[in-house]
Amino acid sequence: MKLDESLLKKYAQVMVHYAVNNGEGIKKGDTVFLVGQEYTKDLFMAIAKEVYEAGGNLITNYQPNNIKDNSLIRFLLQNGTDDQIGFFAKPYWQGIVDATDHILFIISEPDIHYLEGIPASKISRMNSARAPYMKMRELKEQAGKLSWTLCLYGTSSMAEEAGLSLEEYWEQIIEACYLREDDPVSKWKTVQREIEDIKDKLDALEIDTLHIKGSDVDLQVKIGPNRKWLSGGGKNIPSFEIFTSPDWRGTNGTIHFNQPLYYSGKRISDITLQFENGVVVSSSATENEDALKEMIAQENADKVGEYSLTDKRHSRITKFMANTLFDENMGGAFGNTHIALGNAYKDTFPGDWGAVTEEQWAEMGYNSCPKVHTDIISTSDRTVTARLQDGTEKVIYKDGQFVLE
Repeated sequence: MKLDESLLKKYAQVMVHYAVNNGEGIKKGDTVFLVGQEYTKDLFMAIAKEVYEAGGNLITNYQPNNIKDNSLIRFLLQNGTDDQIGFFAKPYWQGIVDATDHILFIISEPDIHYLEGIPASKISRMNSARAPYMKMRELKEQAGKLSWTLCLYGTSSMAEEAGLSLEEYWEQIIEACYLREDDPVSKWKTVQREIEDIKDKLDALEIDTLHIKGSDVDLQVKIGPNRKWLSGGGKNIPSFEIFTSPDWRGTNGTIHFNQPLYYSGKRISDITLQFENGVVVSSSATENEDALKEMIAQENADKVGEYSLTDKRHSRITKFMANTLFDENMGGAFGNTHIALGNAYKDTFPGDWGAVTEEQWAEMGYNSCPKVHTDIISTSDRTVTARLQDGTEKVIYKDGQFVLE
């Protein structure tokens, strides 16, 4: 299936004129690092041309398709030594970060199960090797000199995994990204303003702790001081979520996730996590539990880095998509909630986060885990009650939407 030229053009315009630069769009002379597999060629080319037409520059990382029978990554994991699997070309990646103003990833899985049968420990070793790159990016982002964004390109493998036809799968993408609007860039900016209005009301409440309660969840999440709420702001397309980085030390209770997690090419289903004083003390899954435990076993991946809610009134996503980018923004009957195990988003700090030391981040309970930031999603019904810093309580989320005056 191919998108028609008008939809490709609109998709590229959304990514270049809204998504990059944290919702502000590209500026003349900016350099974009564009990453995608060969399956995404038509969108890759449309975005590249849009960057050039806007006066920008490109560094490209155009990758061969990851297909189980012919994947370089799979070949490396099956045949490489530990040193090869853990190889990291630091000067190269430092150069990419130094030269780049914006990173734009086109997410696509030509074969969603291409890593099936590979030991989780090998995948973790490969992922861990990229931790220095993530740190490089984080430091430049802290200085306000780097933005990143993601978008999705549908494949038959992804559609099949989600139980949809390829046409149905792409229909979700088109609707979620407002590509049938006459001016999708303006539409995104309008939606962003509406979401920011909710975000501002949450900030004004000065929340200490959230209590998430439902048939499959009873969880306390401490927000704590020195936090603000954020929305996507162009970092994900689509993004309807509102999120913050909690004080990891104040997470207690149990939560079940009714949506599967796709981690390192593996589907992990029916995840349940139990927290005590911020640490995962029990974890289970009915499918690929070993991959879940391998992920959690990495340093500080057993702590929460993000808590998020999506209001069903904004999201046009109505189907399970077997992809975190879309599933964490699903609307449906009850909206969705997700937490991320691993690294905290430091831009949820309300001050100059570039001036905060590592010791100060730790003192405030911002989790540090450059190797992992893994979103796990639930769309079951829940009520979220905030205990405010003055000791009063207020329901802020019910029946899939925010209830703020």
